[in-house]
Parts: sequence; C-alpha cells; structure tokens
Amino acid sequence: MLLLGLVAALLVGTLMLAAFGQALGGKGKHQRGADLSAVSAATSMRDDYSRLFEPPVLQNGLPNPRHLSSGEYAARARSVAVRVGRRNGITVRASDVSFPPGFAPTRVTVRLRGVVGVRVEPGNRPREQVEVRARATAELNPGLGGPAMPDTASGGGYSGPLVYRQGKPMRPDVARAFDRMAAAARKEAGIDLLVNSGFRSDAEQAELFAANPDPKWVAPPGQSLHRNATELDLGPEGAYAWLEANSRRFGFIKRYSWEPWHFGYIHNPGSASLGYGAPGRESRSSLPSFVPARFRAAISRASQRWNVGAALLSAQIYVESGFNPFAVSPAGAQGIAQFMPGTAQAYGLSNAFDADAAIDAQAHLMRDLLGQLGSVPLALAAYNAGPKPVQDCGCIPPYPETQAYVAKVLGLLGGAGDLGSPSFEVRLVE
Repeated sequence: MLLLGLVAALLVGTLMLAAFGQALGGKGKHQRGADLSAVSAATSMRDDYSRLFEPPVLQNGLPNPRHLSSGEYAARARSVAVRVGRRNGITVRASDVSFPPGFAPTRVTVRLRGVVGVRVEPGNRPREQVEVRARATAELNPGLGGPAMPDTASGGGYSGPLVYRQGKPMRPDVARAFDRMAAAARKEAGIDLLVNSGFRSDAEQAELFAANPDPKWVAPPGQSLHRNATELDLGPEGAYAWLEANSRRFGFIKRYSWEPWHFGYIHNPGSASLGYGAPGRESRSSLPSFVPARFRAAISRASQRWNVGAALLSAQIYVESGFNPFAVSPAGAQGIAQFMPGTAQAYGLSNAFDADAAIDAQAHLMRDLLGQLGSVPLALAAYNAGPKPVQDCGCIPPYPETQAYVAKVLGLLGGAGDLGSPSFEVRLVE
C-alpha cells in the first residue's frame, strides 16, 4: 500500500510538473511572439517615419505617393505586427497593438492574451485551460547610430545631413530617388538593387586609393565624386543592364563606361543651408525669399555658428512671429523667436526683443533640441511645447497648437524629407 501510494504521489507530481512546464512553454511562446511583433511593427514605423512629413500634394498638383497620414502610418505597423505574429504561431489582433497618442508616435506596444491547454490527468486530451499573457514594447531610439553612422557628413566634400539605405550613407534627396528606382526595378524586372557604397570622406577615399593606387578604378582623395554624397555603387551584376537603360528616369546616370556599377544623381543640387551648396555660399541662396532683408545676415550668422539650417530657422520665425521683433503672445512668449522668459534666461538672452540676439538664441536652442531628439519634427514640437511632453511620448504631443505649428513650419520647408530623415534604431524596451 505504501509503495502504491508513493507511485501515485510521484505520478501526480510528474503530471503537475508537466502541466507547469506546458504553461511555462506557452507563456514563453507568447512572449517571443509579442517581442517579434513589437520589433517588426517598430521597424515598419522607422522605415515609414519620414513619409509622415512628405507633402500630401506634389508641385504639379498630383497626390504624393510617398505621403502617409498618421492613420496609415499606424495601420501599416499594425498589419506588420499581426502578420509576424501569425508567422510565429501566435494570434495578434489589430486591437492588441497600440501607440501613444500623437501625430508621429515612435513607440508601439503589443499586448497578448492566450490560452494554453495543460494535462492534469493521464490521457491524450488537455483537461484544463490556462490563460497566459505577454506584453512587449519597442521604440525608435534616435541618436544611437554613433560615429559609425553619423547624421551629418564631414571629412571633405558634402557637409549636410545623411540618410542610410542598406547601411550606406547618402544625401536625403538621393535616397528618395534611389527608393523610387529600387521599387521600379523590383516591379519591372524582379531585381532587388543592392547599395555597395555611397558617401565617402576624403580619409576613406585615401585608404581605398592606398590599397589600389590606380586612378582609373579608384580616384585619388579629394577627387572622387563619392565625396558629394550623390554617387552610388550598385548591384547585383544582373541589374547593370536595367540600370543603364532606366536610371535616367530617376535622376541617375552611369558615370563611367568602364564602371557598370557606378551611378550618380544629377538633379537638385539643393541648398547650402543644408550642406548641398559649395562652402562660402551661405548668405543669399540658402535663405527663403520671404525673409526680410533686415534679418538675413543675423539668420545666416546664427545658422553657421550653431550648424542649424538657415531655411529651418527662417520658417520657424515666420510661423512664430511673422518677423515681428516686438511680438508678444497671450501666453507671454516674447520677441521675434517667441521666447518664454525662463527659456530666454537659460540661453543667456537678456532682451527677447533684441532680434539679432534672439535669433542666435533660437539657433542655439534648436541645435540642442535636434541633438537631444534626433529629428527635425520632434525638435520643432519641443520648441513649441517644451521638451518634456515630447520626450515622454517620443512623438509630437497631441496638442492641436503644437501639431499645427510643426505642420506649418514643415510646410514652408516643403516637407521634412529635405532636412534628412532621423537616424532611428529599433529597440525592445520591455
């Protein structure tokens, strides 16, 4: 009897451990599914983020196919989360995927609830259903690229913002043109274009030339067109014929007859305020035509001192005060750049109605906000609403005034894409 009792106890214990293991395995499976869904949704958001700020209508009056509304941005991320969950054997519903409120969220949460069947008695069928829950949050974290993936080019040649395609740096407008060309190659010829090289500094070019000092194949440092951030070395080899026949449709040309992979972008030299123009040509061409002559020199000086685009500063001032040095808002913001007294004091601005000093302080503040937030739209939102609500949600806060402010400034600039996309990394935070 004692022996039979011991065997029964062991059997019950074994079944309980097995049931516990089954429940634990089900929990782990759901957690992995939630993690993968959240990261995949955030990756979709990272890829689509700059499209929120593309103008909805092109200059020719036609709809801009790259523009995404906030709802479309979220719907695309939700769809990815659902699809990835399904591929990993987990049911993820659209209602399981949520975003913080705001126009351009950079965080996504996936909450899952499921049921796992566990055996608590011998037999082939589960006897009890155990509920399991899982939660995962992923975010776009700006500024983590480090020196290996800088946001701004340096080291000779082009000195403006950089964006990345397949890990290779290039000018923002070149990247957008490449996106269109890559989509056409995939649709028309079933070819997935590869980017093997983009912008190269003079130092990087010097290393290449030292390894292969043949100027026919590797230009000496200071002479390579890659320093302009307009040149792409593309692949695979099977794409060369399609590229030669079609690249000009998208603004690219084959640069050299002996290099079938090298294509250069020949449209839109861009603005010196964003680093596209030649050094020393900042003063007039980079400033929008709506800037009064009285303030052009002050904006150019501040732009150069704090490394913030003159076009961006000009658009801000236009929206803030309409270039009125004596403007006062109902909330108490003062002067041409609409500083609140506390912020003015923090930036050493003793007289907010001194237009030249206020413009310099504005550029200083924007330099700091761009460094903290890694994105022109987020920096603009922080200028209007303060950094805390922007940092708390990682988005443009759901304040109508702030959202209208950001939209107006970006509208004057023709879309944030001209300022370069923020370099976000996807990170699982819980």
